[in-house]
Amino acid sequence: MSITIAPSVICTDLCNLEQEMRALEDAGAELLHVDFIDGCFSPCLPIGIDTIRALRRCTALPMSLHLMTEQNEFFLDLLDGILFTHIVFHWETARHADRLINKIHSLGMKAGVALTPGTPVTVLEYVLEKCDVITLMLINPGYAHEKEEAQVPYAQRKIKDMKAMIEARGSSALIEIDGRIRTEQISAFASAGADIIVSGSSGVFSAGHSYKENYRIIQGMLSSCPENVIQHYKNGGNESDST
Repeated sequence: MSITIAPSVICTDLCNLEQEMRALEDAGAELLHVDFIDGCFSPCLPIGIDTIRALRRCTALPMSLHLMTEQNEFFLDLLDGILFTHIVFHWETARHADRLINKIHSLGMKAGVALTPGTPVTVLEYVLEKCDVITLMLINPGYAHEKEEAQVPYAQRKIKDMKAMIEARGSSALIEIDGRIRTEQISAFASAGADIIVSGSSGVFSAGHSYKENYRIIQGMLSSCPENVIQHYKNGGNESDST
């Protein structure tokens, strides 16, 4: 099935990056999700630019970059030279979204836009055709460490709305979802239309199992939802929102 599980680097032991990368590689990870937060857009600053550079030296695994920053172009310039599969920035911080997408493409990487939970998918009306990825946040970005920050109840509905918009516009953009995604939710979110699922402390990094064991559990969840069922919903099928 064409569902990518992307472990979130923010959930690793950042003091032992090389060891953590080896464990994720051994588990079967195909893509790493890197959050870069400036402390202004969200009230934390867990990973700095030097850490990202060190991460790139530690592993050959593909990495995607999620910018949670107010000064997007400034940080894009600082991160120039580090190869990512795609870079997404937040619609809520972009004064010139079209220009930013063009800039990322000019760096030779795929580009996308991230939306906080309360931002409707319709804001993408005039940039969707240029987007390679759309990241839907299912919790408010930067608050994952706060246990009371619950995943939004309309998560599955928003994924389906985004999928319908992509299909209506003839776009090939992938849908990435991020935010307190539990292992048992993965098949439902895949059915709703998600292509890339960012997995953190409730998934790949769940306590009590190794990364490899957690990957095996996740793969079992996906295999329990037949590919034809996933494709049915990606093609516009309906179901109740179970989240």
